[in-house]
Amino acid sequence: MSWVVQDAVSLPKTECYCFHSISVFTALSFAWETTRKPIPSPVAEIIAELPPRENTFDSETLEYIKLQREARDFYSIGLHNSCKEIEGVFIDLLEKQRENKQWAIGPLNPVEISKKKAGLDKKDDLFSWLDKQDLNSVIYVSFGSTTTLSNEQIKELALGLEQSGQKFIWVLREADKKGGDNVKKGSNFELPKGYEERIKGKGYIEKYWAPQLEILAHPSIGGFMSHCGWNSCIESISMGVPIAAWPIHSDQPRNTVLITKVLKIGIVVRDWENRHELVSAEKIENAVRDLMGSAEGEELRRRVKELSGAVKKSVINGASRKEMDSFVAHITR
Repeated sequence: MSWVVQDAVSLPKTECYCFHSISVFTALSFAWETTRKPIPSPVAEIIAELPPRENTFDSETLEYIKLQREARDFYSIGLHNSCKEIEGVFIDLLEKQRENKQWAIGPLNPVEISKKKAGLDKKDDLFSWLDKQDLNSVIYVSFGSTTTLSNEQIKELALGLEQSGQKFIWVLREADKKGGDNVKKGSNFELPKGYEERIKGKGYIEKYWAPQLEILAHPSIGGFMSHCGWNSCIESISMGVPIAAWPIHSDQPRNTVLITKVLKIGIVVRDWENRHELVSAEKIENAVRDLMGSAEGEELRRRVKELSGAVKKSVINGASRKEMDSFVAHITR
């Protein structure tokens, strides 16, 4: 929270840095909305078509963002959970918009996962089930910690996954906190009658916490149906998994554009313009089939695995490692 440290700049020999947990693409679009400084094509056209903040954030969150922005006018350097292999052009443009240094030091999540990673013993059943599945044969479905779907939407999603014939892992839980459309209180989810019995062997429903990064890293996972929060996006990229994007709120519609139109490593399940409509089981079924069983899906998998390889090299001994070393050198100079 920027206002916690805004007085630090008054201390002698003090510098302030701002860590941005959103994508650089989203940060650039926000900066442009404030500065209106020219941006070259085709980036300018892409950003100009993004939905306004008022359509993606609620009023309470917008006020919070405003307070944050006012409190961080003093900072001289921005840090980002991204890397040049993913968002290089946007990092350069953001530096021009903000007129200060922007360091891309991510991904901050591990890019190599060991099956013996601590804590996985608590999910032995899940990973035992995954180990039995074919390569790239399972779609992982999760909408993060700030979204609770309505019971009506949950039923459509359940039927869509079943009708697709695709094996799946579905994290079905209520939100940890406020956020998004279709939000309701309580966790009395209503699945179709007999559903869990019908999907035995085909689907795995996790109703509590799931180790997302470790799931995405598993070779059986071939797709990720996601709300497109930035942490989920960059974890999916790191592990080489294409995304079926279903943005719910906040920065997610902008991340969806980055994933599907810029990086071209995903498809859209629900257009943002239709955010108030119930997504039918048929539409969900078709999206799953497109991502997991079509030539287009195979091309998306090829592209994201290629990008994942570049990101891993960047972290180990490439641009991201150099950015982190440069930042450490800067603060210890």
